[in-house]
Amino acid sequence: MATDYDAPRKNEDDVAEDSIEELKARRNDAGSNDIDEDENEAAEGYELPGADLSKEELTVHVVPRQDDEFTCSRCFLVHHSSQLAYMDEDGLPVCTDCAS
Repeated sequence: MATDYDAPRKNEDDVAEDSIEELKARRNDAGSNDIDEDENEAAEGYELPGADLSKEELTVHVVPRQDDEFTCSRCFLVHHSSQLAYMDEDGLPVCTDCAS
């Protein structure tokens, strides 16, 4: 006799079909487990577009382009020389991402 191991297993609880009312009650109970979150605390971490950021300071260490890197003429990102796909007709480099 062949056994279908992918078929869901039935136990005694699953044998009796649930009524629609029981399923609706379970769905409502499952939603009651949500965590109450204070909206003000959640909103503090977000910056709105157009917010005044004039007093903010950026601390980014900028490293100049290395000898084994190039700037793609299409996406203007700096890539390692192993990412060079070809030089276009103007002699400008194009990365493999932009070439495909």
